[in-house]
Amino acid sequence: MTDETKTLALELKWSADAETSGAFEGLAAGYGNVDHGGDVFAPGAFADSLNEHKSAGTRPALLWQHDPAEPIGVIDALTETAAGLSIKGRLAIDTQKGREAYSLAKMGAVSGLSVGYRTKRASRSAKGVREIKSAHLGEVSLVTVPMNDRARLTSVKTAATAKGKSMTDIDTDATELAELKSKIADLEAKGAKVDNIEAELKKALDRADALELKMNRPGAARVSKDELADLQKKSFNAFLRGGVGALGDNERKSLGLEGKSMTVGDPNASVFAPPEFASEIIRNLVQFSPVRTAARVMSIGAAEVKIPRRTGNLTAAWVTETGARSGSDATYDNVTVAPGELACYVDVSNQLLEDSAYDIASEVSYDLGEEFGRAEGAAFVSGDGVNKPKGILTDTNIAKVKAGSTTAITADALVSFFYKLPSPYANNAVWMMNRNTIGVIRNFKDTTGRFLWVDSLQVGAPPQLLGRPVIEAPDMPDIAASALPIVLGDFFQGYRIVDRVSLALLRDPFTQATSGLTRFHARRRVGGQVVKPEAFRTLQMAT
Repeated sequence: MTDETKTLALELKWSADAETSGAFEGLAAGYGNVDHGGDVFAPGAFADSLNEHKSAGTRPALLWQHDPAEPIGVIDALTETAAGLSIKGRLAIDTQKGREAYSLAKMGAVSGLSVGYRTKRASRSAKGVREIKSAHLGEVSLVTVPMNDRARLTSVKTAATAKGKSMTDIDTDATELAELKSKIADLEAKGAKVDNIEAELKKALDRADALELKMNRPGAARVSKDELADLQKKSFNAFLRGGVGALGDNERKSLGLEGKSMTVGDPNASVFAPPEFASEIIRNLVQFSPVRTAARVMSIGAAEVKIPRRTGNLTAAWVTETGARSGSDATYDNVTVAPGELACYVDVSNQLLEDSAYDIASEVSYDLGEEFGRAEGAAFVSGDGVNKPKGILTDTNIAKVKAGSTTAITADALVSFFYKLPSPYANNAVWMMNRNTIGVIRNFKDTTGRFLWVDSLQVGAPPQLLGRPVIEAPDMPDIAASALPIVLGDFFQGYRIVDRVSLALLRDPFTQATSGLTRFHARRRVGGQVVKPEAFRTLQMAT
């Protein structure tokens, strides 16, 4: 039997010339790969939603950075393919936000796509990965950093470019470079929105430097993304070992250092790590900050993110055929999650930097990952929200369940606690406790003598307690009077982590020079907050 592939398409009429109206194409959502939030879309996940839009004559919105107040164009076609949800649309270049989005997309400064959806049917694996099998598509956004690495623009069409060429295939000459530099200067002049366009401007500068580097190569007609990424990685390693003085002109350009003095104390002296290095930092953070494995993590390009939240229930009521109807009393507000700044430094032996046998970037990455993970892990659990994330245990809106004892937890109390969590959240709930508490609970048995704790038979999968995964968090309190030693909840719905995407690194060869060390100062911005208190329950020991 041969496999069949079905393609479901939502076709909408084109209302303008595609060559002059900011037309673009891309992949709004990839199928089959796990995104940074721990989700994976199953093939056909949006099939029902596309048919519903087609029947109703509606279309999802096209937004900027998931902001409903900033539409930037229209979607002309959505098609489900084997790779994912394919999109064709047009940016509204006769509006200010549409022109900005179009300019940034054309130069490659913004190339990510992301979907806004409501999950209708999903399941979660033993590893905590949620497979979304059916979802209602509400909007598609152009974003700086997509949640799914495959969700990218593939082409942006203009009157000056040949039909069918993608952003990575467009030939570059001095005219295009001059135009690009002019647009960057225009962005710099818009000081009122500096914080919002900081990430886009940085990427635009890197793109301009890469184009100039390409033109300066004798006989070279094109610099591929892989070549540029490889050059950036090598340049960054050279910077770690020997500083700016160890870099050639091309290497300085690849890291965006052209024209910088790089003097210690200069606020512009930081080097932004290449994407590969930043990804390694995130992987290391998961090892030391276990909340990241269960909560929803998103990258933002602004100073904060506002998440709409319904604060009142709907008031539908049964009525007679001609009886009076009542209005809904549902009310809404916003939850604002703002990142705080996390900073540290690491000292590296000059001899280690000189020894080419070591992968110094990996060494620095691991040290920074451990330090950042330790600090943010504690904040996600019990942070006070002042210049740092607000932890789960410090949210006073989360319901507490009494354990009935000051120093002991019983199997009966644990089972009763489990059923205090509402059913919609219990299906995806995760336990969180420290190692000492785990040592007590894993000895519990039911009335038939079976252990409540079940170790996973699959390598890397978490153990389970009463059928739900357990994560070990060293920052959770021990069992003691008035303590909250156990949290149970749907972390993915209930807790949001935001990463302000930028990892800045400053190389300081002077401060520790007398000890034969070079100091690397690093900083990043991360925030976290409970967005659905009803998705959690905490077990509180008696006083």
